[in-house]
Amino acid sequence: MPHYVGLDVPVKSVSICVVDETGEVLARDETSSDPDAIASFISEHAAEPERIVHESGILAIWLTRELEKRGLPIICIDARLAHKALSGRINKSDTGDAEGLAHLARTGWFSRVHIRSEASERIRVLIGARERLIRMRKDLEAHVRGVLKVFGICMGSVGRANLRQGFRDQFAEAGQTNPALGVMAGMFIPIHRALCAAAEAMDEDLRLIARQAALPAAS
Repeated sequence: MPHYVGLDVPVKSVSICVVDETGEVLARDETSSDPDAIASFISEHAAEPERIVHESGILAIWLTRELEKRGLPIICIDARLAHKALSGRINKSDTGDAEGLAHLARTGWFSRVHIRSEASERIRVLIGARERLIRMRKDLEAHVRGVLKVFGICMGSVGRANLRQGFRDQFAEAGQTNPALGVMAGMFIPIHRALCAAAEAMDEDLRLIARQAALPAAS
């Protein structure tokens, strides 16, 4: 008889419910969010589950990958649609939601969420980090330009040469005209240099990944 499993996944613990094809609850419990603990409970109460579902959320990507590695038929489903389906249940608790998710697994009334591969996730993380570094650098430059204008100093345009050294040179020169600007320049110039260097290093990593992806597969 096929078994179906629902996982309600807060951050620290997981409520698990196993039902059969008729909807009868066979087992339920709460365990840690450790994938081995989850897999152990499922193997004990549902040796060959037909489907296991959990909602999209903060741990969804990691948990899906880890349970897939353990050979479990895990499916991440759309949390918003699942919430609508579960909102009519009288017993609104983690245990009740786990049972509701198990019934969704049994009936197939859910919308599957695509989980990116680890390789895709690594690229996404790098791109996001690069964007954050560039945003921080732009925010710092905009702040400095605004402060200098208060003192009647307007910075000229800055090129990309030597990690935007032109900006730091102009800032250092402005710092010599006023003690407060000098203190500000002493603090911000090293930060600006570090942000530019980090963004450039991230660019190199992404270029390397792009070159490797463009190479034909070895026969």
